[in-house]
Amino acid sequence: MEHDTNGGHAGHGAGHDMSSMAVGATLHCLTGCAIGEIIGLLVGTAAGWANLPTVALSISLAFLFGYALSAIPLVRGGIALSAALGLVLAADTLSIVTMEIVDNLVMLLIPGAMDSGVLNPVFWVAMALALTVAFFVAWPVNRAQLRRGKGHAVTHQALGGGAGMDNRPLAIGVGAFLLGGFVASLGTLLH
Repeated sequence: MEHDTNGGHAGHGAGHDMSSMAVGATLHCLTGCAIGEIIGLLVGTAAGWANLPTVALSISLAFLFGYALSAIPLVRGGIALSAALGLVLAADTLSIVTMEIVDNLVMLLIPGAMDSGVLNPVFWVAMALALTVAFFVAWPVNRAQLRRGKGHAVTHQALGGGAGMDNRPLAIGVGAFLLGGFVASLGTLLH
């Protein structure tokens, strides 16, 4: 049997809730990482930067957006900004670190992905693959943290353990963004 975050035994339904919470935590991480990385890559490309400073900016922005996506619901729930930031640092850091290591490693392993630029379809296909792989590596990390009452369990408890969040908009948003970038890059090839 699985244990819930209060130390009691949980049935099959509680395990499903934990899996759902882990998916939600991972989608938050994925969304923040995707937003930050794409903005960083757009800035680096527009400025003509080399890969290292571009990746450094992208990773920094991934952390910024990842933390912001988790802090906003806490602040809306009545938690002071400084307390919310402390909670999300504790809750999200391991997930974001995992996501960033994996998706940047995948991007580096795909030939030409890092040098292709955002106007090349190779970039968008590689980014979609990298984020997908990173999601599936970060999901069990988030689930393990939830089992121990850490990660998003901390922010969930801070909000009083309220109703679960509908994560479909996050998944649809990330997918639409990647698809839009891919379609736009195809358009540049036609000119």
